[in-house]
Amino acid sequence: MQGRNPLNMRCRAGIVGAAGRLAAAAALASACLGATAATANAADDYPSKPVRVVVAFSAGGTTDILARLVADHMSKEFGQSFVVENKPGAGGNIGTGYVVNAKPDGYTLIVDSVGPIAINPTLHDLPYDPLTDLVAIAQVADVPNVLVVAPEHLKVKDIHELVKNIKANPGKYNFSSTGVGTSSHLSGYMMGKMQDLKITHIPYKGAEALNDLLAGRVQFMFATIPSVHSLIEAGRLKPLAVSSPHRSRSLPDVPTMDEAGFKGFRAGSWFGLFAPKGTPEAVVKKLHDSVNRIIQIPEVSKQMVQQGADPVPGSSEQFKHFIQEEHDRWKAVLIESGAVKSQQ
Repeated sequence: MQGRNPLNMRCRAGIVGAAGRLAAAAALASACLGATAATANAADDYPSKPVRVVVAFSAGGTTDILARLVADHMSKEFGQSFVVENKPGAGGNIGTGYVVNAKPDGYTLIVDSVGPIAINPTLHDLPYDPLTDLVAIAQVADVPNVLVVAPEHLKVKDIHELVKNIKANPGKYNFSSTGVGTSSHLSGYMMGKMQDLKITHIPYKGAEALNDLLAGRVQFMFATIPSVHSLIEAGRLKPLAVSSPHRSRSLPDVPTMDEAGFKGFRAGSWFGLFAPKGTPEAVVKKLHDSVNRIIQIPEVSKQMVQQGADPVPGSSEQFKHFIQEEHDRWKAVLIESGAVKSQQ
């Protein structure tokens, strides 16, 4: 029997090994192409069943109003139900955490706001990070806070008179907020700090802050425009200034805090659509494009402005960078205000 040539055996083994690797690579490439095609098909068919849109706050608030407006038009555009579900609690953390842990298939979304996304990660010890565990799909609106007083109980013609009265009576003016660390609270804190005003913060839970303002138990507060717009129109509240860098389209005659002498003042709320991390990019793009179309429909834009919200079309990447900037800015204010310790 002829002896085996070790060199020939190694050559044959190398050929077989190379062939095996090529086959494996081809199989992997085929699988990847198949997965890509499946993802594309899934996006093409999306949505093929009802979509849940979570709101992490009670019905009737600004987040809820905007979510229902957008969801209603998405239902019409896609021919599939976008159903709003309210999951309030813990300053928005319960509903936000629910969506973080949802299946990332595009069928569980959330319309969320500055609090749960950019403020709460610093304010609370969360088991998730909304900046990385959620996908920022599209910003829906920017909603300035408005400084309001109840004219029945506090008769001031403008913010300058309010400031004058506060300085003449240090420690005697209180402002309410919807809770420690909220945009409402931090707006009041910044107002006091910028001009060394001796004012006292009275935190409440939700609408109770507004009720006590109307009853005259506190002297002023910063509230989102949609939450007080009807009361302003009815004359029960008087707007003195808005917290945005530019005047609000819904209150064009009301000056900004910056115009009133609080230079560089910028605070308020914003709202956007998010999905769980891992949601297919094609689905995210489809949703992003839909939101941008909807908020630029003249009747929708007009309705939002009438409610006190300014539509903000833009890219997902712009929204993502904006959220990071907001997180960093509010973190510094929270530490400075004493709401949290610096090591957090």
